Amino acid sequence: MAFTMKRFDELTLNEYHELLKLRCAVFVVEQQSPYQEVDDADKEALHLWLRDDAGALSAYARVLPAGVTHETASIGRVIAVQRGTGAGRRIMEEALRVAQDALGADVVTIEAQVQARGFYEKLGFVQTSDEFDDGGIPHIEMRWRS
Repeated sequence: MAFTMKRFDELTLNEYHELLKLRCAVFVVEQQSPYQEVDDADKEALHLWLRDDAGALSAYARVLPAGVTHETASIGRVIAVQRGTGAGRRIMEEALRVAQDALGADVVTIEAQVQARGFYEKLGFVQTSDEFDDGGIPHIEMRWRS
């Protein structure tokens, strides 16, 4: 799987369209969660994605500096197109590396869907909030420390 990272102003229109199309397909349509998927945080984000050998998107995440959506650096909009391929783990490992290397982060916050808690715990995240509703889906805040 080929890894790419770009800042907002480095994305081509076609890349941004492809990323938004995937995010909307998963978070709005598949999960039936009507919310404002496209937000101003995209402009501050480092956009990360993986492509499979055929060139199709296999995973995506965005990494945000401290102060944009959380007091710490954060990772969000995490998608693995197909489960069981290792793409989800790899995109999160890359996102943590980018948060540390590009942003100097030693603490990273996520808002995880409750059903994915175990996945994030295996990466070292710890639950830091009670359950809350986000777009009709139960979430929890989790933090990772280096």
